[in-house]
Amino acid sequence: MKKLLLPFCLSLALFTGTCIAADTPVQLAKLETATAQTATPTPWEALNPKNLKLKSAAVLVLDEHGDEIYSKHVSEPQPIASITKLMTAMVILDGDLDMQEKITITKDDRDLIQLTGSRLKYGKGSKDSATLTREQMLQLALMSSENRAASALARTWPQGKAAFIEAMNKKAASLGMQNSHFNDPAGLDPGNVASAQDTAMMVRAAMDYPFIRKATTTRSARVYPYKGRGELRYNNTNRLLKSKAWDIQLSKTGYLNESGRCLAMQTEIGDQSLTIVLLNSFGKLTPFGDSNRIRQWIESGI
Repeated sequence: MKKLLLPFCLSLALFTGTCIAADTPVQLAKLETATAQTATPTPWEALNPKNLKLKSAAVLVLDEHGDEIYSKHVSEPQPIASITKLMTAMVILDGDLDMQEKITITKDDRDLIQLTGSRLKYGKGSKDSATLTREQMLQLALMSSENRAASALARTWPQGKAAFIEAMNKKAASLGMQNSHFNDPAGLDPGNVASAQDTAMMVRAAMDYPFIRKATTTRSARVYPYKGRGELRYNNTNRLLKSKAWDIQLSKTGYLNESGRCLAMQTEIGDQSLTIVLLNSFGKLTPFGDSNRIRQWIESGI
């Protein structure tokens, strides 16, 4: 029996500096308990969730290992609005398409659900219609949540828009997003839903795409979609990128009347890599306020 327990004894010695032979199951259980007690505590153990007062209806904060630091209503599917565009981007990039191919906005790219406008206009011909590369369309969709850009990306999918939306749902299923569904590529349809848990999965999967990380953290960009006209400047929808207090690796905002204000991002706080998801916040600045409250809570350690 002692020989069979030797590997455990050696492992215990590495953690405690001692080695005690265990002859009985009771002794073995005591050794396992002692080993567990010597494990390094996480930075989150001292945090008191009651000290964190957030206004978002659903909240999830994960550490780099995917362990929960804070959670609130994380399993219920709800509209995620333009956070949808993270899934749109992953499907486009998985498709290995020509990112320099020119795409022209058409009448089919209009928003007939929420009736939002766009500076990417369609006209009677290519001269008076906005034209950009697929790469630029994807950048604008991610950085400034350009809805017509997202729609044009799906419309020009080799198998068509319906096949693109099907690919979005297949991608979600492959990531283990069991409480999610997508009806459109821009997030304009309130039927685009995901739980906070699933949204966190999507954010963490999107981190594997350098293009998404760069586009979602770029503060502004200039494009020239019309021949013979000047530039159009677009800004990032996440105002936290302007703050020196934040180190953000990936982010996406979203808003519909049905979804409230939403924010999902990957960031570092106190040298710790964190995933933060805030869904269904009512108030234009609420997700940013909640984000700051989370950061201050973690930094305070209470």
